[in-house]
Amino acid sequence: MIYILSRIFLINHKPIQIVIISLITCYSIEFFQLYQAEWIIALRKTLFGRYVLGQGFLWTDLAAYTFGVVFAFITEKIILKKLHV
Repeated sequence: MIYILSRIFLINHKPIQIVIISLITCYSIEFFQLYQAEWIIALRKTLFGRYVLGQGFLWTDLAAYTFGVVFAFITEKIILKKLHV
């Protein structure tokens, strides 16, 4: 989802740049979950906070983000290749 949203808003960037931007965004959100200040804990208890910031850090989430971004990148390359033929 982050890759596709980044691609929509940053249409003039190269796809590999979108991959990097997407992974940095996803990894930053995941590592930010290690931050446990009182105000951020209160924000995470809201619907917005739960969905955007998440509840806790998981290494498996990093693997899932990487897989999702790479999958979207490869899918885009395949689709664009077929459209140009």
